[in-house]
Amino acid sequence: METKLSDAPDLQRHARQSRIRVGVGGWTYEPWRKNFFPAGLPHHQELAYASRHLTAIEVNGTYYSTFKPPTFAKWRDETPDGFVFSLKANRFATNRRELATAGESIQRFVASGIGELGEKLGPIVWQFMPTKQFDAPDFEAFLALLPGEVGGRKLRHVLDVRHPSFDCPEYLALARRYGCTTVHTDSDKFPAIADPQSDLAYIRLMRSAAECATGYPAGLLDDWAAGARAWVKSPSHEVLIFFINGAKERAPAAAQELIRRLA
Repeated sequence: METKLSDAPDLQRHARQSRIRVGVGGWTYEPWRKNFFPAGLPHHQELAYASRHLTAIEVNGTYYSTFKPPTFAKWRDETPDGFVFSLKANRFATNRRELATAGESIQRFVASGIGELGEKLGPIVWQFMPTKQFDAPDFEAFLALLPGEVGGRKLRHVLDVRHPSFDCPEYLALARRYGCTTVHTDSDKFPAIADPQSDLAYIRLMRSAAECATGYPAGLLDDWAAGARAWVKSPSHEVLIFFINGAKERAPAAAQELIRRLA
C-alpha cells in the first residue's frame, strides 16, 4: 500500500526563498526507518519523504558508483521545488597519486547525467583521502580540470580536503583563484578550514551524539543557526549544512531541529 506524501508548505516556501539549506547524507539508512520515516513507508518513497522534511541531501552513492541520467531525472521528479542535491564526485577522480591525471574521470562524472537534476543540482564535492597532502602544482593542475558548467548550468565546486597540510594560506588562495569553496567541519579528525571570502559556506557537522535526541544540544544548534543567519546577511552568500557521521541515527532529528530554528 502506497503512503500518500504531501509537501510541507512552510518548509518548501522556506527552501525556495532561503539561502540556507540543511540536510543529511543520503536517505537510505536502516535506523532511520525506526526514528525518521513513518512505519510501513515503502523504501522507494524514502527520498520523497526525506525531501519534504529536509531542504538538502548530500549524495554519497555517487562517490562509489556511476549513475545514469534516468536516475538523476527520477531524483529530480520525486523532490519538491527548492530542494537541493549536493553530489560527491566519483572517487576515481580524487583517489590518485597524481591529481593532474584526473581529467578523464572528471569528465566522465560530469557527463554521467548530473545535469538532469536541473535547478536541484547543488555543489559538486570533491573528497580527498585523509592521507592526500597538499602539493600546490599538482593540486592546481587538478583545479584547472574542473568544468565550469554542465548543460548550460553553472557548476559550483567544493573541496573536501582532509590532511592538515591544506590548512595554509597558499592552499586557500589557490582554491579562491579557481572559484572553489572548502568544506568546513566540526570534526576533530580533519582540518576546520573557513574561507570568509567565499560566497558559499559548506558545513559538515560530524559530531552528533547518540545520547542526545536531537544529535546536538540546543545551545550548539542555536550557535550554528546564528552563524548561518549572519553569513547570509550578505545578499550573495549561501549556506549548506549537513549532519553526517557521528551518531548518524540522530542526523535527521538534528537537521529538522536546526531547520525549525532557522524558519
